[in-house]
Amino acid sequence: MRRVTKIAAAGVATAALAFTSAACSSEDSGSSDKGVGLAFDVGGRSDASFNESAARGYDKARKEFDLGGKELTAREGETEADREQRLTSLAEAGYDPVIGVGFAYGKSVNKVAKDFPDTTFAVIDEASQAKNVAGVTFAEHEGSYLAGVAAALKTKTDKVGFIGGVHNNLIKKFEAGFVQGVQDTNPDLKIDVKYLYESDIKGFQDPLRAKGIAEGMLDKGTDVIYSAAGLSGTGSIEAVAAQEGAWAIGVDSDQYRDKALADYKDSILTSVVKNVDVAVYDVIKSVVDGKPLTGDQTFTLKDDGVSLATSGGFIDDIQGEIDAAKQKIVDGEIKVSDTP
Repeated sequence: MRRVTKIAAAGVATAALAFTSAACSSEDSGSSDKGVGLAFDVGGRSDASFNESAARGYDKARKEFDLGGKELTAREGETEADREQRLTSLAEAGYDPVIGVGFAYGKSVNKVAKDFPDTTFAVIDEASQAKNVAGVTFAEHEGSYLAGVAAALKTKTDKVGFIGGVHNNLIKKFEAGFVQGVQDTNPDLKIDVKYLYESDIKGFQDPLRAKGIAEGMLDKGTDVIYSAAGLSGTGSIEAVAAQEGAWAIGVDSDQYRDKALADYKDSILTSVVKNVDVAVYDVIKSVVDGKPLTGDQTFTLKDDGVSLATSGGFIDDIQGEIDAAKQKIVDGEIKVSDTP
């Protein structure tokens, strides 16, 4: 049996904590206004990925505009009713905007928003279906295409891998872009694609499982692994760091700069960054300015809604090829598929 290391243990501890409380919360009145209500997905603000990025935008806006705020965090295995109650409690308390972080809040945000027409709501990674909802989505497939280019140029074994947290439409966008980027760069490479779970959102909260799958890929000669799996991805990164000459590709945030991953940063080739922080900040600012964002808001490669991190300098030698691919996407010369 492989040793349970500190990143994996932290993930288990986080999951255990989630099971013991209906919702973790943090509140600070900050100013006379109630301020922002933020509902995190499982993993919370310290997931070293998606939620953490949202938290940066929330923190920046609250500081800049002297706003109050309250955070609530989802637990594993909760129901749609649980999510609706979480959002309702924030809206009833007077928080505005109320933001649901993650596609899991898609139905609940759009439903609850109709009961609070004077409150601005936003949901990350889902479309708007109500007049007072901003549906924030990203071109993850475009950023992932660039990751595929980087993986194809950096592999020494001609084998690369993709690990997805949950086999849903959102994560398949990451897979589609990555695979296309690899194949367009070198069609002779072998690509191993694995998902942690078919539909259980535990796939974003299971670093031990991701670590095991990554180790299996590494044992078969894969030397570059891209994980789109939230907190689970930390397990994959840890496995890669233990393999000399292998590279991990992070997701959502610039994981090279994540303090929780400091021991493994020299194995993080790059990260596909979703600027969730920018989107969250923009939504909050729009409410402060009295011009709330509503409707579908898409952040693409062209407007830097997604990008490829350069921290560590590990892709400096191939930056020209990556920039050329980016320009072709921006110009419409390359059409990146959002489905595998």
